Amino acid sequence: MRPQDILTPQPAGLACKAGGFHIDPVRPVERAVITHGHSDHARAGHGAVLATQETLDMMRLRYGENFARSTQAIKYGEEVRLGDVTIKFHPAGHVLGSAQIAVTCKNTRVVASGDYKDAPDPTCTPFEVVPCDVFITEATFGLPVFRHGNAADEVNKLLGSAKLFPERAHLVGAYSLGKAQRVIALLRAAGYDAPIYLHGAMEKITHYYQRRGIALGELRPVKGMKKADLAGTITLAPPSATSDVWTRRFPDPVTAFASGWMRVRARARQGGVELPLVISDHADWDGLTATIKATGASEIWVTHGQEDALVHWCKTQGLAARPLDLVGYGDEDSGEGDVPVSEGEGA
Repeated sequence: MRPQDILTPQPAGLACKAGGFHIDPVRPVERAVITHGHSDHARAGHGAVLATQETLDMMRLRYGENFARSTQAIKYGEEVRLGDVTIKFHPAGHVLGSAQIAVTCKNTRVVASGDYKDAPDPTCTPFEVVPCDVFITEATFGLPVFRHGNAADEVNKLLGSAKLFPERAHLVGAYSLGKAQRVIALLRAAGYDAPIYLHGAMEKITHYYQRRGIALGELRPVKGMKKADLAGTITLAPPSATSDVWTRRFPDPVTAFASGWMRVRARARQGGVELPLVISDHADWDGLTATIKATGASEIWVTHGQEDALVHWCKTQGLAARPLDLVGYGDEDSGEGDVPVSEGEGA
């Protein structure tokens, strides 16, 4: 069985004809298999949706109960037969509930990784290397310049700034699903035990994380707080809010932004970010290349990101590689290309 007969790029997304489904389709389809809850991957309007319980819950929070005609939850390690193929979900380490999807047909295994990271994150199940024949990798940060470093060091910069400027409020722009909760967990791990404040748009998803047993400490809404009482505090907000009139409720705010794009200082300056924090929920260059090697795959398909550079690297390693040229990922309200223009996902 040729890999291209198992999964094929189509306008709606990656299609598995033998299984009768699409992975992360960008338009409504009869049967969708979803890797994670970010809105460029998880869209409403499908007939049937198969995903982890957390991803289904995220879709309900964002789109309402009727986001699909029917849903089915699947656990990590669980195997399901669809048509002539079997699929199995494995942790992707990207956000809560994120999964890689292994599709197997006649002893050929193709793994669609979705978005992933191999860095430690206490708010989601760690990434799992899945041996396969073909590995489909993202390339959001697929250039050697992108090396994210230690996220704990970035949080220490934030805490150092808060200590240096106790009369100012610190506003951290962070995507509402995954990034915000990870930053909070990192702050707690660094010993910060004061209340952390949330923009209203952050509350539903963050409280969902807490209900799933993720310890985030005391969280409070910004709404209703007096300006003077916010001096010396840390607030998490969507990236768009940090450049909005909403910030006027804070005393002399320090604007921070948690993103892998903060490795490029010009992006921080362009967005008026005073305190760039290089914290990403995607694998960096070293993470991408190490993961590709670890899978043992002889063929690599590269999608959404710096495809050309990663394809070239794969070929230097003797691997067959090609870009998939899928559209619709990392651009519809993803915010990854803008710092910070609109709230979105992932970077």
